[in-house]
Amino acid sequence: MTKELSASARKVQAVLSERGYACQVVELPDSTRTAKEAAQAIGCHVEQIVKSLIFKGEESNKPVLVVASGTNRVNEKRLGELVGEPITKADADFVRQHTGFAVGGVPPVGHAEQIETFIDEDLLNYEEIWAAAGTPFAVFRLTPSDLQSMTEGRTVSIK
Repeated sequence: MTKELSASARKVQAVLSERGYACQVVELPDSTRTAKEAAQAIGCHVEQIVKSLIFKGEESNKPVLVVASGTNRVNEKRLGELVGEPITKADADFVRQHTGFAVGGVPPVGHAEQIETFIDEDLLNYEEIWAAAGTPFAVFRLTPSDLQSMTEGRTVSIK
């Protein structure tokens, strides 16, 4: 018998299913809070982990989502240029308020509101990638094409 998913993971699975994606959310016994932990728990390369990072516009206070390859750091100056205003990394309360999820489990979909999204072009180098699914223990496997269509994000260089 399969263990039932937690409420947050079920929410992500419902969004994926409603949108017609065959992705299956799984909850693992080991933490997937960081890209390194996720790769170890899944058994894939850190580069295949989709980090969902929330930033906010310094002037507009609007949320901005960057889905980045697990090894990459976001060049905040470059992101600010793409957004059209300086940005800062969002704190945990801001992340939960705008996504509905806690830091360490933010998925690329299913947020509390529509969020402008940028996709790290390096994620397109892999046949399969893995994203958080609502908790620090939940993930789902997807393709870069799935990521592009489900987020409607703009593919850019984030480095």
